[in-house]
Amino acid sequence: MSDRIRATAAKRVVVKVGSGVLAGGRAGLDGAVLRRLAAEVAAARAAGREVIVVSSGAILAGRERLRLPERPDTALKQAAAAVGQSRLMRAWEAAFARRGLVAAQILLTADDLRERGRYLNARATLQALLRLGAVPVVNENDTVAVDEIKFGDNDGLSALVAGLCGARLLVLLTDHDGLYSDDPRRRPDARLIARVEPGEPAPRAGRAGRWGTGGMESKVRAARQAASAGIAAVVANGTRPGVLAAVLAGREEGTLFPPAPRPAGPRRQWLAFASRPKGRLTVDAGAREALSERGRSLLPSGVRGVSGVFAAGDVVGLEEGGVEFARGIVNFGAREVERIKGLKTSELEAALGRKAAGEVVHRDNLAVFRP
Repeated sequence: MSDRIRATAAKRVVVKVGSGVLAGGRAGLDGAVLRRLAAEVAAARAAGREVIVVSSGAILAGRERLRLPERPDTALKQAAAAVGQSRLMRAWEAAFARRGLVAAQILLTADDLRERGRYLNARATLQALLRLGAVPVVNENDTVAVDEIKFGDNDGLSALVAGLCGARLLVLLTDHDGLYSDDPRRRPDARLIARVEPGEPAPRAGRAGRWGTGGMESKVRAARQAASAGIAAVVANGTRPGVLAAVLAGREEGTLFPPAPRPAGPRRQWLAFASRPKGRLTVDAGAREALSERGRSLLPSGVRGVSGVFAAGDVVGLEEGGVEFARGIVNFGAREVERIKGLKTSELEAALGRKAAGEVVHRDNLAVFRP
């Protein structure tokens, strides 16, 4: 069995469909494209797969109905989403009904996944829908999402959903054949990259298309995020009929990001990709090396600076040299960390007037970002 077949032999799959695919070259939703994709999802279901769809297209559908310009401002985008979301969902519902499947709409904002309780509630809902045989269709709630709560694009959302529901494969369908060595629209000699290993540098190739928001760079970020969580990811051309079947069959289709050999568990996935830090801790280079390379806990002696207002049990970002490299659940509030930063563990009781945990962030509550 080839590596690609093993990587794509997943029972539970998340399929992200971009606006560029759903437009089919038009200025609005292409019903024929939705029906084709629904048929491909139905075929995967018939083969024993569970499929969650993450669908863009609400703004596209609303923009067409309201006759808005191609690049409306934020307020108009949210208005377009309010009009377009129901049109998008009706299109998916009709397309799946033709195949005897029930579609279930799930609208999320980043806050729904950043707060741990709501994250677990969303996971329970997805699990229940899959048990009932429905096809969840997930989209960002663009009608209320603003910069502070946006995922940024549905590529990032799809990676979070893949981790949330325990999927083993993420398929990112775009209007390009995959990741290229350069932008093929400007460089005809650009070559398609078949595989990107964990930690391997990838070229910056491709911006957002006419109807999309993410572009290839966001798909690479999402694929890497999924791979770091032990989820194989494939970026492939959703405008070509049969592409999903080809990916699921393990054929050389698109660009494969194989799963990391030592993936992060669900709790660390949430910490790294969905949590919202309440503050920041600046650490020295030695502490970063101990945390990143040796799996150690963060001790007070490695802390150099504190910012933000947080309490014990909150999530904080860890940075060194101005770069955030990890997130963790802190054992002390901001004022206490300020008092004990730089101290040895043996000096904590005197500084705090009580016995306390020796770690500022324990390694079990720490998620380190990997390249």
